[in-house]
Amino acid sequence: MNTPTGPLAGLLVLDMSRILAGPTATQLLGDLGADVIKIERAGAGDDTRRWGPPFVPDAQGAPTTESAYYLAANRNKRSLALDLAAPEGQAIIHRIAARADFALENFKVGDAARYGVDYAALAAINPGIIFASITGYGQTGPLSKLAGYDVLAQARGGIMSVTGEPDEKGGSPQKVGVGIADIMTGMYTTVALLAALEERRRTGKGQSIDLSLFDCQLAWLANLGTAHLLTGKTPQRMGNGHPTIVPYNAFDAADGSFMLAVGNDRQFARFCEIGGAPEVAADPRFTTNAARIANRDACEAAVARIAATKTKAEWAALLDPAGVPAGPINTVAEAFAEPQAIARGARVSQPYTHSPSGTVETIGNPIKMSGVGVTYRRPPPIRGEHSAEILADLGYSASEIDDLAARGVVELTGVPA
Repeated sequence: MNTPTGPLAGLLVLDMSRILAGPTATQLLGDLGADVIKIERAGAGDDTRRWGPPFVPDAQGAPTTESAYYLAANRNKRSLALDLAAPEGQAIIHRIAARADFALENFKVGDAARYGVDYAALAAINPGIIFASITGYGQTGPLSKLAGYDVLAQARGGIMSVTGEPDEKGGSPQKVGVGIADIMTGMYTTVALLAALEERRRTGKGQSIDLSLFDCQLAWLANLGTAHLLTGKTPQRMGNGHPTIVPYNAFDAADGSFMLAVGNDRQFARFCEIGGAPEVAADPRFTTNAARIANRDACEAAVARIAATKTKAEWAALLDPAGVPAGPINTVAEAFAEPQAIARGARVSQPYTHSPSGTVETIGNPIKMSGVGVTYRRPPPIRGEHSAEILADLGYSASEIDDLAARGVVELTGVPA
């Protein structure tokens, strides 16, 4: 068994969540040293195991039950596969809860109570437990009974309405390319859990935490949401443009597009000077950011003419040293190949005996700490990989474990298929 290290070493997490929001939170806790026990449904496991291709291949090259989607949020966890509908399965959860610092679930509202694993049930066993429920719309309100899906949170929560090209350019509302509502809910969940941990340090009491995809989606509308609350105006889609900064957009160089993100008047003047058109910066329509916003189309047209005079590499060589914010529009492959990404450890290779290559690749945690910080102790587990180990830790004898497995209450080792 791996010995946990990191700032959260010694904390035990009972992870009854699946898909992306909850697993994002628990992977982050695990990366920081917590011992995360991932509860999975025997015979099936986390839904995302089947969300492929691509899948990790087995020795014959056939797909296993570990999809890329699953790998993205399940590092540094131990998998315990069980039947939560069985009383014996619930009893196992209760034994873990008696020792756990955190518990997370993302059942539909009311389902955790139906299985006897809600906050009331677990707090009766362990008053210090900190319990987070993640749902689509929260534990209260007229939509609370509805299931939660990232894309629906993006749609109902407003982010799709401001993502994509504007109507006049033939655009339509678009979701963000990754499940960002799920991911941000996972981040908010982690913050809430650690805040509650500090509260418990002072009071000795645990608590329940209610998070929803919809609430979190509204929260990270950030400046656009605040601008609406301030003015009553509805933000519109602007493609790659910015509502309050010009020029801040994608422009075509002589050999392809790049992003220009001018943040102040000095940077704009420097861009125009480097581009051989200082008169553009001196134009009264463009001398200040407010003026450039008032004359957005004319300013962007002038910038487009300047941008087309050089290649992307030429612009990078000139603008980077001058402190003018600009950069390439990379593909995902190009982003991971960036020297900066390599230097910062954006790609992590871990030993993985279930793959013919012997390794598995995941995305590195971005947290950098001067002390002991993130560690990569465990690759994403196969279903039920640690069932016997965890049950033994909980005090079950070998014969009891075999009996639970024979009756289908637990699955000892999920075999990739």
